[in-house]
Amino acid sequence: MREERPIIALDFPSFDDVKDFLEHFPEDEKLYVKIGMEFFYAIGPEIVHYLKGLGHSIFLDLKLHDIPNTVRSAMSVLGTFGIDMVTVHAAGGVEMMSEAKKVLGNQAKLVAVTQLTSTSEEDMRDCQNIQTTVQESVVNYARKAKEAGLDGVVCSAQEVELIKAATAADFLCVTPGIRPAGSAIGDQKRVMTPQEAHQIGSDYIVVGRPIIQAANPWDAYHEIKKQWNS
Repeated sequence: MREERPIIALDFPSFDDVKDFLEHFPEDEKLYVKIGMEFFYAIGPEIVHYLKGLGHSIFLDLKLHDIPNTVRSAMSVLGTFGIDMVTVHAAGGVEMMSEAKKVLGNQAKLVAVTQLTSTSEEDMRDCQNIQTTVQESVVNYARKAKEAGLDGVVCSAQEVELIKAATAADFLCVTPGIRPAGSAIGDQKRVMTPQEAHQIGSDYIVVGRPIIQAANPWDAYHEIKKQWNS
């Protein structure tokens, strides 16, 4: 089922910054927020418990990538946090992803990062020595994530149709790199507007700077939410 709320990437360096940001929203507005590495490493599990206590849904984007046993052990801890979704790297392999899913179970959705939306085809071929197209690499990772029993993948919205065709209609596609029409794309390479992501079949969209750096985050959030659900 498609999530109607855009996921807000809380890319802040401090707890106070997040508290200040949330002041822009009514208390009864229950958000879906993403906690990434910078924020989690700076604050720790306390930030997860704080946000869950406010009634918000949590996408914990830590992109676990290690040997299967280590990822399994780490996921057994993260699964106790009450999170709603969490990430591993598909490059870790089927066994690693499968072990993570086994220990997480139905406590949260588990999705695999395919190719980062900041990765260009030139970068992929040069640094990763993957001599295919980005789309072929992403679809291959999606198939492997499906094989491992995961709920879906993180991908560019540009790859959603291909992934759904290669896996299943209900295989989740979580799409960062979302930018409203006319906004700066920053360091993202493969971007799409909220309306385009909806039309293409994304299940979740992740939006950071267009909301958190807006003069009025509440207005920016609702405009993107309106576009996403249009």
